Amino acid sequence: QVHVVESGGGLVQAGGSLRLSCVVSGRTFSLYAMGWFRQAPGKEREFVASIIWSGGSTYYADSVKGRFTISRDNAKNTVGLQMNSLKPEDPAVYYCAARVGYYRGNLRSPLPYAGWGQGTQVTVSS
Repeated sequence: QVHVVESGGGLVQAGGSLRLSCVVSGRTFSLYAMGWFRQAPGKEREFVASIIWSGGSTYYADSVKGRFTISRDNAKNTVGLQMNSLKPEDPAVYYCAARVGYYRGNLRSPLPYAGWGQGTQVTVSS
């Protein structure tokens, strides 16, 4: 079992930047991937980005590609999400999630992830 805790959300003007961080604890030796998802009021939770823990391959939603960057620090067991050029459609609660164990399926779905944080709010003012 792993536990994740997010931080770094807040209020930013459109066009600005924020960096989210996620600390992972527990059975980190069994991590396969980490993901960031977001959920706006009245909407389903949607995929933002994911990273393979060992190899570092990254994947992004089309809506954030080129603006957001996911990274990880294996030594510190942290995952970051650098968000640049924030848009009015980006506000949501952002969640960090952990996939434990190898998985060949769709990492853009929230289903494979077992460890979820409590979320951090991102607000963008126009």
